[in-house]
Amino acid sequence: MADIEFQPLDRNGIAARIAQDIPEGWFVNLGIGIPTGVSDFVPMDREVIFHAENGVIGIGPAPAPEDINPFLVNAGVQPITLRTGGAYVHHADSFAIARGGHLDLCVLGAFEVAQNGDIANWARAAGEPTKQVGGAMDLAVGAKRLWVAMEHNTKGKGQSRIRRVCSYPLTAKGVVKRVYTDLAVLEVTDRGFLVLDMVPGLTRDALQARTEAELIWP
Repeated sequence: MADIEFQPLDRNGIAARIAQDIPEGWFVNLGIGIPTGVSDFVPMDREVIFHAENGVIGIGPAPAPEDINPFLVNAGVQPITLRTGGAYVHHADSFAIARGGHLDLCVLGAFEVAQNGDIANWARAAGEPTKQVGGAMDLAVGAKRLWVAMEHNTKGKGQSRIRRVCSYPLTAKGVVKRVYTDLAVLEVTDRGFLVLDMVPGLTRDALQARTEAELIWP
């Protein structure tokens, strides 16, 4: 595979690719990690309302260093801005939004996604105690749809995160609709992972070689 010429997306590239696909008018929660960058790439003339479970509605792009407000942060304690009409709400109200089916979309990071839509995103290894679940379980089952943002393979060993069956403890079962990686966009279907898009220069064979689960094509 050394002779194949392609450039994987970086973390900002994954976030920007997700932003392309979010329609006008959606109410969206962004999880910690790669997903928090999505709000930086939605054009200001497209109305997308971003939600953070710590109680912020209407998140805008990240602020310039000189404009940081230390009291205005997202759930990952990263500085944010508010778009026109943005608001702060009580923590209980924010989680009522997350759990109550009001979000059109949640974008979460993950360690693994299985071909049936299972997601594992809150334990670093199968044998470790689970830590810092946060709002991921509420969001995974409470939003109308769940997209995942992550790197296609692990660092170092290069093992596939796109799995037949997750090896990590599950956050939620059968909830993922789409996966955005540094190599491809995959739709979760009844037949498995359908490839919607790949980075330029990447071939079908090369993508399959980096993927444990069997891929299907339009």
